[in-house]
Amino acid sequence: MRLKLSLLEKRDLLKAWAALSFAFAIALGGGFSGLSLDANFLFLFLVAGLTVGVGFVAHEMSHKVLAQKYGCWAEFRSFDQMLMLAIMFSFFGFILAAPGGVFIRGHISKENYGKVSAAGIVANLAVALLFFAIGSIFAVSFVQIIAAYGVLINSWLALFNLIPFMGFDGRKVLAWNKVAYGVLVIGAFAMLFLSSLVVHS
Repeated sequence: MRLKLSLLEKRDLLKAWAALSFAFAIALGGGFSGLSLDANFLFLFLVAGLTVGVGFVAHEMSHKVLAQKYGCWAEFRSFDQMLMLAIMFSFFGFILAAPGGVFIRGHISKENYGKVSAAGIVANLAVALLFFAIGSIFAVSFVQIIAAYGVLINSWLALFNLIPFMGFDGRKVLAWNKVAYGVLVIGAFAMLFLSSLVVHS
């Protein structure tokens, strides 16, 4: 299936990607106390853009593609206020991010809705596994740094989205299939463990 993006959707994806990369770069640099707009911050911004950005886009586009496969209209929209909050919180050294979501219209069953929600989490775990493989293959310091952040951040993104409350993916997955929910939780914790192996490899 060919992935089609509207101009508005492309704009919102780029906006959310840039804001998330900026917020994570600030947090990774130590927040307000460690903030310095120098070469190190630029490096952290690029690392965040690769690790968070790839995971974020993979997550949202996985929702979109599967929803369209089930015959629904699906487009990403950014939550601008939440992006601003993410940047504000990053100055205190942590991230609370809900950058946006894929809005879905059309008839979709509870089972398929659960699968659409699970697709984004599976995408984050797949990206985390890809970064783990990269870190295991290439023994170059800056590659290993990127790989370690890639595994860690995408594992946390998977766990964060598995929260079974409010509008999080976890609630929809749990409502669809408890076994699938448990497998995803175990997978996310397993990838967190693997992230420590990359860091210490």
